[in-house]
Amino acid sequence: MTELKDYPAIDIMNHHNEVRSDLSGDAFAYKEFQIMLQTTFRKLGKKPPKGDAPKKADASKGDASSAKKAMSKMLVGHNSVESCIADMDELGYKHLSVCATKMWSYYYHRDFIMDYKVDDVGESVTESKGRLLGAASYDPFRISDSLREIEYAVEKYGFNYVWFHPLSFGLAPNDRRFYPLYAKCVELDIAVGFQVGHSAEVLPSDCGRPMLADDVAIEFPDLRINLSHTGWPWVDEWCSMIWRHPNVYGDISAYYAKSLDERLVKFMDSSRGRDKIMFGTNGLGLRRCKEEFLSLDIGEDTKRKVLYDNAVRFLKLKED
Repeated sequence: MTELKDYPAIDIMNHHNEVRSDLSGDAFAYKEFQIMLQTTFRKLGKKPPKGDAPKKADASKGDASSAKKAMSKMLVGHNSVESCIADMDELGYKHLSVCATKMWSYYYHRDFIMDYKVDDVGESVTESKGRLLGAASYDPFRISDSLREIEYAVEKYGFNYVWFHPLSFGLAPNDRRFYPLYAKCVELDIAVGFQVGHSAEVLPSDCGRPMLADDVAIEFPDLRINLSHTGWPWVDEWCSMIWRHPNVYGDISAYYAKSLDERLVKFMDSSRGRDKIMFGTNGLGLRRCKEEFLSLDIGEDTKRKVLYDNAVRFLKLKED
């Protein structure tokens, strides 16, 4: 029987609600998330494996209220750094990368629908004594403010990553308003990641095509780039960018392993992909995500690289 502790893991993609759910607010107050409950996540919480969450109401009929209750139980996170670290120890996670995420409402609200604070994340990182890794985010409508905040996060709390959500701003990752961010990350020698593929929330999709990262990878060859969330439905483009560019990686967060596209799994288990893909949960459950990943019919070398080794290299971690 596979023991989760036997496979050290780094979760490359999490928001602060995984660590401090008491600070997360109610995302479902926003229209984008309400629609998501009726569509993308309608059946997500139907039958969770034992150990991640209690049984929940069947949201398969599209009732938003039932779906919200189901999702609230599934995406429960932790209410303290201490409880999060305890689960990490039990499940074999050496680190969680935790982002002070910014998401904008492109159509319905014209304001932030997710805006975690750098200082809140930084305090959690400090309390964790290195187990949590801080990631800043980026607002392309407030470039100077964002760059100052990123510098502050790196200098005060040791953040080593910036993750942002271009789709929520309706902008492609090769838009000129993101280029100051890329230059700043090179200057600070930190990695950058962004959502590719369509978004579960109702946000513009075409700017999520993975091929749009091509210009960024070419023009910033020293920038370590993570194409987050598998790139679906443009999986072939995602694989192409990761294979083609030495500085481009990808993560499988926001999807349960059993639902990953067969083309992606084949690529991940090949010599083209096994050194460039990283593991993440995006709040879908530390236990369930890792258990499902380890149940995939892929090589042992691939499992260990995706779970741990590739993220160490991508983030330039100094591990024992």
